[in-house]
Amino acid sequence: MEARSWAPRRRPCPPGIVLVALASLFSCPLTPGQAKVYSRCELARVLQDFGLDGFRGYSLADWICLAYFASGFNTGAVDHEADGSTNNGIFQINSRKWCKTLDSSGPNMCQMHCFDLLDPDLKDSVICAMKITQDPRGLGSWETWRHHCQGIDLSDWVDGCDL
Repeated sequence: MEARSWAPRRRPCPPGIVLVALASLFSCPLTPGQAKVYSRCELARVLQDFGLDGFRGYSLADWICLAYFASGFNTGAVDHEADGSTNNGIFQINSRKWCKTLDSSGPNMCQMHCFDLLDPDLKDSVICAMKITQDPRGLGSWETWRHHCQGIDLSDWVDGCDL
């Protein structure tokens, strides 16, 4: 009589499952510990240092208002749209036109990967946002800014920030 092992036989994963697992792993390049949620005044100082105050006629308060309503000041924010595109980073810059994802074939107008927009350093996010703002619509390119910030007194966004 032959002894039988009660251990299940090890079977290799089908190739499709391995690819899905790898794609999932690489589609989330940042761990939550690498993202940063700025405070209002901290972000105001950083954006001022990048020269956004007065850029294309927009005040620092415009940029702070946009960042708050777009991402809650969170550099790691990613929002998935119904068309398969993503909005990325503190300014929620869309992959359809402005940045490149692993599976996108859009124009990549900012010449960067979308995960570059998730960096707490903000350099890439600011460079791309400045490029977007050069569009004739300016900050109006962001629906969020049009609905929450445009045409109202935004001075409270920078009050008390000791700039």
